[in-house]
Amino acid sequence: MDFNFVEWAKNLDAYAAIDFVLLAAVFVVILLFFIYKRNVKVLCLLLLGVVLEIAVLVLSEIVGEANGNMGALTLAKYIMRYVVIFDIVCACVVYQNDFKNIFQKVSSQRQFEVHTSDDELREATAEILTACQDMSKQDVGAIIIIDSVGDIHDNILDTGTRLGATLSAPLLESIFNTKAPLHDGAVIVRGNKIIAAGCFLTLTQRNVNKEMGTRHRAAIGVTEETDVLSIVVSEETGIISVVKHGEIKRYMTMDKLQDEVEEAYGISPTAIAMREATIRKKKRKSGRFY
Repeated sequence: MDFNFVEWAKNLDAYAAIDFVLLAAVFVVILLFFIYKRNVKVLCLLLLGVVLEIAVLVLSEIVGEANGNMGALTLAKYIMRYVVIFDIVCACVVYQNDFKNIFQKVSSQRQFEVHTSDDELREATAEILTACQDMSKQDVGAIIIIDSVGDIHDNILDTGTRLGATLSAPLLESIFNTKAPLHDGAVIVRGNKIIAAGCFLTLTQRNVNKEMGTRHRAAIGVTEETDVLSIVVSEETGIISVVKHGEIKRYMTMDKLQDEVEEAYGISPTAIAMREATIRKKKRKSGRFY
């Protein structure tokens, strides 16, 4: 049934106030959506919109049954039909990359596997630290993505050049040399291999410190969409930063950087202890049944 505003206006009662309050809340949520545009707050706003939609339907039924007025909150219900469509479209547009990554994981026939020993990962860590320290001293800009779980898909790798080379400090430094053709993009690292170089990443839409440039925005953007560790060396200041889950830590010392890289590789003392505890637990369970 189409909403008749004239009839609704003629039958205004105390429940019209509830109608207006609910609609005001909806419009505030929509306004905040356009303000925030892109980050975790958007998800919270979309979820809040869903909660409001459910609240309108439930309150409408309760009020209608209590008063014998099945037309209670008709304006709110009418508007909510379009709010539902708005929610769906916004979710698809704002989180299109997230959905794309999910579908790529589901449709992919091959599973991401890394056969790299802890010793090889420690060597890779040392090479990354050496390269970052050298580039920092020389004010050479760099962005290194450590992708330990295979979250970086072909759509990003194809924007650069595939290498598949063993990771080393000299190789990293040569890639980010300002005269090298791949120095503007990001290097993607898996295990002790450089998978690709010169890759272009989606920039974050959040407001960031004006001191941080495109590399920092790209480093933040990729960690908002994937579970990777981004390392950034500033070309202007030589400051080393790391980003994970959209949160940036600046002014990294070599010790702090080592902790972050080892954590990303799963070879930190804490990660190793958790891994060993899991293995022992599996062995105990196996012993119960065999």
